[in-house]
Amino acid sequence: MAEVDFYVLQGESAPEPQQFACRLLDTVYRRGLEVHVHVSGPQAARDLDDRLWSFSAGAFVPHRVVGSAGRAPVWIGWEAPAQPGEVLLNLSEEVPLFFSGFRRVLELVPAHGDGLPRARERYRFYRERGYPLRQHKLGGGA
Repeated sequence: MAEVDFYVLQGESAPEPQQFACRLLDTVYRRGLEVHVHVSGPQAARDLDDRLWSFSAGAFVPHRVVGSAGRAPVWIGWEAPAQPGEVLLNLSEEVPLFFSGFRRVLELVPAHGDGLPRARERYRFYRERGYPLRQHKLGGGA
Protein backbone atom coordinates (compact mmCIF):
# COMPACT_ATOMS: atom_id res chain seq x y z
CA MET A 1 0.00 0.00 0.00
CA ALA A 2 1.34 3.42 -0.94
CA GLU A 3 2.41 5.79 1.82
CA VAL A 4 1.32 9.38 1.23
CA ASP A 5 3.25 12.45 2.37
CA PHE A 6 1.63 15.89 2.31
CA TYR A 7 4.00 18.87 2.29
CA VAL A 8 2.01 21.75 3.74
CA LEU A 9 3.44 25.07 2.55
CA GLN A 10 2.05 27.42 5.18
CA GLY A 11 2.27 30.98 6.42
CA GLU A 12 3.86 34.12 5.06
CA SER A 13 7.27 32.48 4.70
CA ALA A 14 5.93 29.44 2.82
CA PRO A 15 8.15 28.29 -0.03
CA GLU A 16 6.87 28.90 -3.55
CA PRO A 17 5.35 25.56 -4.74
CA GLN A 18 7.39 25.14 -7.96
CA GLN A 19 10.64 26.01 -6.19
CA PHE A 20 9.81 23.61 -3.36
CA ALA A 21 8.93 20.85 -5.86
CA CYS A 22 12.37 21.26 -7.45
CA ARG A 23 14.12 21.06 -4.07
CA LEU A 24 12.05 18.01 -3.14
CA LEU A 25 12.94 16.31 -6.43
CA ASP A 26 16.62 17.08 -5.81
CA THR A 27 16.39 15.46 -2.36
CA VAL A 28 14.59 12.35 -3.62
CA TYR A 29 16.98 11.99 -6.58
CA ARG A 30 20.03 12.27 -4.29
CA ARG A 31 18.62 9.40 -2.23
CA GLY A 32 18.84 7.23 -5.34
CA LEU A 33 15.12 6.91 -6.00
CA GLU A 34 13.26 7.18 -9.29
CA VAL A 35 10.41 9.67 -9.41
CA HIS A 36 7.47 10.13 -11.72
CA VAL A 37 6.16 13.70 -11.55
CA HIS A 38 2.52 13.87 -12.53
CA VAL A 39 1.50 17.26 -13.92
CA SER A 40 -1.73 18.60 -15.39
CA GLY A 41 -0.60 18.73 -19.03
CA PRO A 42 2.14 19.45 -21.58
CA GLN A 43 2.56 23.13 -20.62
CA ALA A 44 2.97 22.27 -16.94
CA ALA A 45 5.56 19.65 -17.94
CA ARG A 46 7.53 22.23 -19.97
CA ASP A 47 7.33 24.75 -17.11
CA LEU A 48 8.72 22.24 -14.60
CA ASP A 49 11.37 21.11 -17.09
CA ASP A 50 12.54 24.73 -17.46
CA ARG A 51 12.46 25.30 -13.71
CA LEU A 52 14.55 22.20 -12.98
CA TRP A 53 17.35 23.59 -15.14
CA SER A 54 17.49 26.85 -13.19
CA PHE A 55 16.16 26.40 -9.63
CA SER A 56 19.62 26.26 -8.03
CA ALA A 57 23.07 27.14 -9.30
CA GLY A 58 24.65 24.15 -7.54
CA ALA A 59 22.05 21.48 -8.23
CA PHE A 60 21.40 19.21 -11.16
CA VAL A 61 18.40 16.88 -11.29
CA PRO A 62 18.62 14.51 -14.30
CA HIS A 63 15.12 14.50 -15.73
CA ARG A 64 13.13 14.15 -18.90
CA VAL A 65 9.65 14.90 -20.10
CA VAL A 66 7.77 11.74 -21.08
CA GLY A 67 7.94 11.32 -24.82
CA SER A 68 11.46 12.70 -25.11
CA ALA A 69 14.42 10.45 -25.84
CA GLY A 70 16.62 8.98 -23.16
CA ARG A 71 16.28 7.78 -19.63
CA ALA A 72 16.52 9.69 -16.35
CA PRO A 73 15.69 9.03 -12.71
CA VAL A 74 13.09 11.82 -12.75
CA TRP A 75 10.46 11.82 -15.44
CA ILE A 76 7.65 14.32 -15.93
CA GLY A 77 4.33 13.38 -17.52
CA TRP A 78 0.60 14.03 -17.57
CA GLU A 79 -0.59 10.49 -18.29
CA ALA A 80 -0.13 7.17 -16.52
CA PRO A 81 3.44 5.89 -16.82
CA ALA A 82 4.03 2.64 -18.68
CA GLN A 83 5.39 1.15 -15.49
CA PRO A 84 4.87 2.41 -11.91
CA GLY A 85 7.93 3.18 -9.87
CA GLU A 86 9.12 4.04 -6.42
CA VAL A 87 7.94 7.62 -5.90
CA LEU A 88 5.11 9.66 -7.42
CA LEU A 89 5.14 13.44 -6.98
CA ASN A 90 1.64 14.64 -7.81
CA LEU A 91 1.59 18.26 -8.98
CA SER A 92 -1.87 18.02 -10.54
CA GLU A 93 -5.09 18.92 -8.76
CA GLU A 94 -6.54 15.39 -8.97
CA VAL A 95 -5.48 12.10 -7.44
CA PRO A 96 -3.96 10.17 -10.37
CA LEU A 97 -5.80 6.89 -10.94
CA PHE A 98 -2.47 5.03 -11.06
CA PHE A 99 -1.09 6.29 -7.71
CA SER A 100 -1.41 2.93 -5.96
CA GLY A 101 1.31 1.43 -8.17
CA PHE A 102 3.90 3.54 -6.33
CA ARG A 103 5.41 2.91 -2.91
CA ARG A 104 5.30 6.59 -1.95
CA VAL A 105 3.13 9.46 -3.08
CA LEU A 106 4.18 13.06 -2.45
CA GLU A 107 1.56 15.83 -2.47
CA LEU A 108 1.99 19.59 -2.09
CA VAL A 109 -0.48 21.77 -0.21
CA PRO A 110 -0.11 25.43 -1.23
CA ALA A 111 -0.30 28.14 1.41
CA HIS A 112 -2.81 30.23 -0.51
CA GLY A 113 -5.08 30.25 -3.51
CA ASP A 114 -7.33 27.87 -5.36
CA GLY A 115 -5.12 24.83 -4.83
CA LEU A 116 -5.80 24.60 -1.10
CA PRO A 117 -9.38 23.18 -1.30
CA ARG A 118 -8.26 20.67 -3.96
CA ALA A 119 -5.40 19.51 -1.72
CA ARG A 120 -7.88 18.99 1.11
CA GLU A 121 -10.02 16.85 -1.22
CA ARG A 122 -6.99 14.72 -2.09
CA TYR A 123 -6.16 14.32 1.60
CA ARG A 124 -9.73 13.18 2.32
CA PHE A 125 -9.57 10.74 -0.63
CA TYR A 126 -6.47 8.98 0.71
CA ARG A 127 -7.66 9.05 4.35
CA GLU A 128 -11.08 7.57 3.54
CA ARG A 129 -9.37 4.66 1.76
CA GLY A 130 -7.03 3.94 4.66
CA TYR A 131 -3.71 5.01 3.15
CA PRO A 132 -0.98 5.88 5.68
CA LEU A 133 -0.67 9.68 5.73
CA ARG A 134 2.09 11.97 6.99
CA GLN A 135 2.16 15.76 7.10
CA HIS A 136 5.25 17.91 6.87
CA LYS A 137 4.61 21.57 7.70
CA LEU A 138 6.93 24.04 6.00
CA GLY A 139 7.11 27.78 6.43
CA GLY A 140 5.56 29.70 9.25
CA GLY A 141 4.36 33.10 10.21
CA ALA A 142 0.84 34.40 10.04
